[in-house]
Amino acid sequence: MDFSLFYFDGDGSVARPNQYQLLIESAKFADANGFTAIWTPERHFHAFGGLYPNPALTSAALAMITKQVQLRAGSFVLPLHDPVRATEEWATVDNLSHGRVAIAFASGWTVDDFVLAREPHANRKTVMWRDLEVMRKLWRGEAVERQDATGKTFTVKTLPRPVQKELPIWMTCQSSETFVEAGKLGTHVLTSLLGGTLDDIVPKIQLYRKSLAKHGHNPQAGKVALMIHTFLGDDINDVKTKVTQPFCNYLKTHYDLLENLAKGMGINFSIKNFSEDDIDSLLQFGVEGFMKGRSLIGTPESCRPFVEQIGAAGVDEIACLIDFVQDYEMVMASLPFVSQLKLTQESKKSMVATRA
Repeated sequence: MDFSLFYFDGDGSVARPNQYQLLIESAKFADANGFTAIWTPERHFHAFGGLYPNPALTSAALAMITKQVQLRAGSFVLPLHDPVRATEEWATVDNLSHGRVAIAFASGWTVDDFVLAREPHANRKTVMWRDLEVMRKLWRGEAVERQDATGKTFTVKTLPRPVQKELPIWMTCQSSETFVEAGKLGTHVLTSLLGGTLDDIVPKIQLYRKSLAKHGHNPQAGKVALMIHTFLGDDINDVKTKVTQPFCNYLKTHYDLLENLAKGMGINFSIKNFSEDDIDSLLQFGVEGFMKGRSLIGTPESCRPFVEQIGAAGVDEIACLIDFVQDYEMVMASLPFVSQLKLTQESKKSMVATRA
């Protein structure tokens, strides 16, 4: 099982010193301790994730302070971008990082984001698949046709040339349809437990593997990364005490997560129908359930069985979302325990390989 670090919760609505301290220092930790990758997202016009409007920029910064980890967009909302310009930017990052770029593509969610787009929100999936192929061609050094301001057609090739001959591609997947399409294209998959449970993901991963094989790809070569909230320590009660209120605050700022939490508890929930006290009670009641079934929150020992379940489900990598706790010292202190869990899994995998 590979382990990577994932970021999403940075609040860019208020100017503070050292806003990116956690990103920078935890990336250095990941690089020095054998983590596979760093994922940074694309978010616009909202405090939730507001530190991350452009994963190419964050990846460029991380390229200068790391040597080993892959630098991934998680995710890059392609319909918001010109694919020619996007290829130029990511090829630059590929050069800065000496060939460590990878991109998880997404079609987008929030309608407001599409003020940045050239085509309507309703067309976002069609645009994503179309422009993904444009980026693949340009990355390989092929030319594509464009039109200038007068409508004249001409061909372009992008510069600089990237280090990697092929762009490593992931697809951000939640629906079965997207899992199947990722298999058809032969890409890797980034998914999460935000909209369900591990049991819900298993059949989707199976569809993905079948689709890979059906379309001539090695079904075992495709990787599935699972984004999961992660905070570990040496005492489970201490961890719960530290995490519960930050986790409540985190869910409260993202109503989609809050509604999914309620549905998972069998409650037909709409944020408009609940008072602040009702919401607080729901959160206090539900967070512990979220901790048990959808996150790695506890000690390395207490989380090991869930990691094994994740592996048995067909997942190849755990993308540890660490910044939902917005306390730099606390998160950095938890990372050695995440590394300990990672090393335990690597040791187990080595023992199994040796016996085989």
